[in-house]
Amino acid sequence: MLLPKGGVNWKSASAKLPPTRAIWVFITRTRFLLLVALTGLILLLWRGVSTSASEMQRFYCWGPSKPPMRMTPNEAVEWNAHLQTPVIFNHHEPLVINESTIRRVDMNPIVSTPRAVANEERVLILTPLRDAAQFIPTYFDLLSELTYPHHLIDLGFLVGDSKDDTLAVLSAELARIQKSSNTLSRPFNSVLIIEKDFGAASGQSVEERHAYAAQAPRRKIMARARNYLLSAALKPEHSWVYWRDSDIMDSPKCILEDFIAHDRDVIVPNIWFHRYRGGKDIEGRFDYNSWVESDKARRLASTLDKDTVIVEGYKELNTGRTYMALMGDWRRNKDDEVELDGIGGVNIVVKADVHRSGINFPAYAFENQAETEGFAKMAKRAGYGVYGLPNYVVWHVDTEESEGNMV
Repeated sequence: MLLPKGGVNWKSASAKLPPTRAIWVFITRTRFLLLVALTGLILLLWRGVSTSASEMQRFYCWGPSKPPMRMTPNEAVEWNAHLQTPVIFNHHEPLVINESTIRRVDMNPIVSTPRAVANEERVLILTPLRDAAQFIPTYFDLLSELTYPHHLIDLGFLVGDSKDDTLAVLSAELARIQKSSNTLSRPFNSVLIIEKDFGAASGQSVEERHAYAAQAPRRKIMARARNYLLSAALKPEHSWVYWRDSDIMDSPKCILEDFIAHDRDVIVPNIWFHRYRGGKDIEGRFDYNSWVESDKARRLASTLDKDTVIVEGYKELNTGRTYMALMGDWRRNKDDEVELDGIGGVNIVVKADVHRSGINFPAYAFENQAETEGFAKMAKRAGYGVYGLPNYVVWHVDTEESEGNMV
């Protein structure tokens, strides 16, 4: 085919096209219109079938059309050879609370175990104080020597009904031992001082403090002081509570580790004192509040009014109880245990959950006992174990009390 001499142009191309009228006649023919309609219908049907097939794939069950229990082993293998059915879980986004007034405390990790140091369990040392200025320097000398890591120890004090310089001496001693530059002792984690008077009327002389008539009222006030101190100082992070009186003269440096290793709910040492006669130490027995119950005491309690508080070591009430103070010897195995029904308050190590469970120091007659002895009775009623170490001796100051009050 020969092209025009001047090349292809619109005029030459349009000359080759059929006339417009001929094109229009062809398009309007019935056969052409039917062909177009039929082609469109086929396209629509194909698209519909394809869409339905893709939708049905969501519900299509791959495998033989029979229950799984009727499949042959080969059919079961073929069935499971396909991809596992996808499972879509509805994972929730975390809920973020930014309100500063809302605080969350998870106490599940707070435990009391024999491996307290390795687990970095926190200890709270609590001491109620009244007219104790003369004992505080020695108290802190001994406290500073404790081998339990000081950064795991918090201190709490309650000063009440004092007429001497207890608060001033306490503050000065705390400032001394909490100085980070003090190379003799590492500072403790924190210190809390509470002031609260309870209206104690009895004096602090030996005669007034240990007179029989003063015992029940005095013990009830001491119980209130302990409970106020406990409720203010105990925090969720504490695993152990160590009650320690201010008038302890000597105790082992590792006393916390020693007591915690026994893994007891409540545990106390024997409390003695040094008194020298003729150059010889008589090793006096001090605390008669740690005892084992007796049938004689039970019979006595059954005859008393429920509000009467039994106090030990006085001939006015002979209970016949077995006193831990008269047991043991510091030269023997210090880990020997004895189960107790009453305890004294000079030195007590308690698992913090015991206190959290509601076991405190009754400021009333609980089973005819109050304060620490009532605490022991309450703990045992709740199912906790109360134990003493008769050969583990903590030395108390000698109060120079006569032996006339003892039965």
